[in-house]
Amino acid sequence: MDIQQIETDLSNKLSKKRFIHTLGVVESAIYLAKKYGANVEDARLAAMLHDCAKELPLLEMQDLVADLACDVDMLHSGALLHGLAGMVLANTHYGITNRQVLEAIRVHTTGKVGMSKLDKVIFLADYIEPNRNFPGVNDIRAAAEQSLDAGVLCGFDMTIRHLIDSTDTIYPLTIISRNDLIQHMKKGGA
Repeated sequence: MDIQQIETDLSNKLSKKRFIHTLGVVESAIYLAKKYGANVEDARLAAMLHDCAKELPLLEMQDLVADLACDVDMLHSGALLHGLAGMVLANTHYGITNRQVLEAIRVHTTGKVGMSKLDKVIFLADYIEPNRNFPGVNDIRAAAEQSLDAGVLCGFDMTIRHLIDSTDTIYPLTIISRNDLIQHMKKGGA
């Protein structure tokens, strides 16, 4: 499927709100890719597909990832699992084989150690897309203008703070990813 066919398919499968969000992420991903030197077409494709599994029932997500290694915390949370399920769906339903695109879809919620530029673009675009309106979003947008890493770090910090304030669990990989990013920045990263 080409990008136009994917967009048409998603417009029929996602809720109106989720589809509008997706188009906003595409817009932000293209902007960030141009600003920070990531592959624009890969960013467009990963952004278009980043939430392709988000609205699936948890059991359907679990079926999609049944053959993959997945920890228990992720397996029982649609909020965490939709990235991995989306990676599988992007590959099996939409025919995406580009490993960088698939990986950016997979880690767009949790992050990972050693995030690529494309991973960071999709992670950050998901936060700052124009339709997002939550306390602190403008801080993330401002940080994103300073540097890609500053924007991603601000996104991690906002999420962790929100989860603490909500007395929610924090997925361990998110903290590990944040710490890895800080070490990268201390060594002179972007």
